[in-house]
Amino acid sequence: MMHWENEKTLDKASEILLNGGIIIYPTDTLYGFGCDAKNDEAIDKINHLKNRISPMSVIAPSKRVVKSWLNIKESQKREALSLLDGGKTIIVPVNENIVSKKICGNNNSLGIRIPNHPFCSLLSNNFPNPITTTSVNRTKMPAMIEPLKIIKEFSKGVDLIIEDGNINQKGSEIRMLKKDNWIRIR
Repeated sequence: MMHWENEKTLDKASEILLNGGIIIYPTDTLYGFGCDAKNDEAIDKINHLKNRISPMSVIAPSKRVVKSWLNIKESQKREALSLLDGGKTIIVPVNENIVSKKICGNNNSLGIRIPNHPFCSLLSNNFPNPITTTSVNRTKMPAMIEPLKIIKEFSKGVDLIIEDGNINQKGSEIRMLKKDNWIRIR
């Protein structure tokens, strides 16, 4: 375990992600499981840890990068980018080869967010690919908020736990683009 402010944490996390490993990292809302969102084997590891197979969201470094991923009309892009404020998640169709098909939903849709946590910004700006973000828990169990309990539960399944104390916020608001309407999912 390393604290997110340790000067070596960013390089260590990036190295693990590049090598197909799994990290647990702090966001502005919850702790998240992270892997290279283009690495099928790493995605399979997270699904195994969570006891599920389903789409996953990713963190993005900036709205400029998100805009380049989107496969929607220009007017919808403006709306999508405005919805990303405040750590919200949007689910939208994206261009091919942005992430593994294993984490996409129907119509090549992808959950995307720009968390308001300094480590997320550093990590997503430092790493060449999108990074998964899915709550640290087993499916149908509450999200884990305490680093010591996270270590107990998941230390054998992950390569690095990046700590920032207890994080006890609710998950991000999620909006999905369906046809031409933004539907609130959570």
